[in-house]
Amino acid sequence: MRWAGRRRRCAAGCWRLPGATFRILYVSTGNVCRSPITERLTRQALRDRLGPAGGGLIVESAGTWGHVGAPMEAHAARVLTEFGADAGDFTGRELLDEHVITADLVLTATLDHRAHVISMGHSAGLRTFTLKEFTRLVRAIDPATLPDATEPGGAVARARALGRAAAALRGWLLAPTPEADEVQDPYGAPFPYFRSIGEEIRAALDPVVTALTGPVPPPPVPGNPLAPAPRAPSDPIG
Repeated sequence: MRWAGRRRRCAAGCWRLPGATFRILYVSTGNVCRSPITERLTRQALRDRLGPAGGGLIVESAGTWGHVGAPMEAHAARVLTEFGADAGDFTGRELLDEHVITADLVLTATLDHRAHVISMGHSAGLRTFTLKEFTRLVRAIDPATLPDATEPGGAVARARALGRAAAALRGWLLAPTPEADEVQDPYGAPFPYFRSIGEEIRAALDPVVTALTGPVPPPPVPGNPLAPAPRAPSDPIG
């Protein structure tokens, strides 16, 4: 392996790189629609909240039947542009063993994608969730129990603690239906449906990014695709 001499073995038996980074991997089918949207929205939000380096959080994506080398689907790129995130310089990837091995957290679009990742082995079960499943679990975690993301190395420590806490809650907090934990595939649909899926992804990401970084410091950073739109001034009283 190219990491010979620098690798270490984690408690679960998987080989991991040491160091001060935390890798988040988003997985969908073709890696041209859902996972690129999720990847780029997360990257933009982490940069806005934690600075250009994203606090050491590395965000990637791949597809179980990835269109290797393909550009992002045009409607997906348009959704990202409307949300103020960067859609450029993207190429699709097929999900490989090395992606799962090096990922600290894997968030998938559907339950089938989650099952696919877990079936690849590499002790991925405890660190693989659907995006909406992870959203549901992190809502139940007290942010005061997590490390401060603004401290040196704090974002990575916070992400690791968040992943452990979410894994501990799985099985206790169940979705009302299996479909509630899934983001449907917009591939081939008209743009309005793509936009609705983009809004769905953005809504699911907002609590996840906030859990990873802590509350957004006021005032909101211009261009943050996950930040709420500014409110209009209230009418004067009296």
